[in-house]
Amino acid sequence: MKKINIKELAKLVNLSISTVSKAIRDSHEISEQTKNTVLEAAEKFGYAPNPYASSLRKKKSKTIAVILPEVADNFFSLAINGIHSVAELKNYHVLIYLSHEKVELEKNIIAHCCSGRVDGVLISISDETANADHFHKLQNENIPFVFFDREFENFNTTKVITNDFECGYLSAKHLLDRGCSHPVFLSISPSLPICNKRAEGFTAAITEAGIDTGKQDTIIYCTGSQEEIFDQIKKLLHKKNHADGMVASVERLAMQIYMACVESAIRIPEDLKVIAFSTLETAPILNPSLTTITQPAFDIGKTATELLFTMIEASNKTAVKNATVVLPSRLIERNSTLRID
Repeated sequence: MKKINIKELAKLVNLSISTVSKAIRDSHEISEQTKNTVLEAAEKFGYAPNPYASSLRKKKSKTIAVILPEVADNFFSLAINGIHSVAELKNYHVLIYLSHEKVELEKNIIAHCCSGRVDGVLISISDETANADHFHKLQNENIPFVFFDREFENFNTTKVITNDFECGYLSAKHLLDRGCSHPVFLSISPSLPICNKRAEGFTAAITEAGIDTGKQDTIIYCTGSQEEIFDQIKKLLHKKNHADGMVASVERLAMQIYMACVESAIRIPEDLKVIAFSTLETAPILNPSLTTITQPAFDIGKTATELLFTMIEASNKTAVKNATVVLPSRLIERNSTLRID
């Protein structure tokens, strides 16, 4: 059935366009009988309100943007669910943009958002993001935005993050407590704040344990293609006095470690213990099951969106710009770090 517009609907029920519009919006000015007549006709003849056109009249797009560096990581899938749980209650559309870890794409997306297409933005920055000029553009356009998971440090806006330094420290302590003497931390970026905080916590724990970080590599940067990272990990496993424990700073590195161990006949946890920062649902059924530091991904997305709407709905858009919410992650011990005596 061809959809009709509001003008055609008004003609069908023999009412003015203004009356039909008010009836659809459940205005107190319109009787229940008239509302029922309009709604029944709307359903019968396939009329659907145009929320975008309506929002333009109110100078609202009824849309928020979410800028992600990737979607391969299960964290972002769960965070998107949290975002949608709030946006749906607010009758808002969600536009998902991918920067693919490219800062130029991130800048172009934000320029697009500044055109009035969205009422607010949720951002998890790319690993190439080194300056904040494009974020200032959002502020200059009075578009509220919230960093979630990956923040741009020292930028004056709202952030929803987790306790990355503490978790990095905890990951190293866990490996040391399970008998590791040469643990290493695999990072995807030398500049991404979230990775650096995890690496700093890791380094603090092994330094505290008396391990000389100057004599052995403890932070390894895995920044190439998937094939290059796989080869890099294999070389690490074949080095003399190779690492006996690895912490994957992101989920996808854990899979590379497992595959490299299979190909190199390295046994987990007998020869190598593995921890990953991961929300991977299949972690318990991997062989061996994977010990994880699991972020509250859904809650991070949900909380970030709630704060964004507080800013959107506030008369003063900067009312909560200094808020920083830290939602703690937790270590879930499984067989990949089992102590073998």
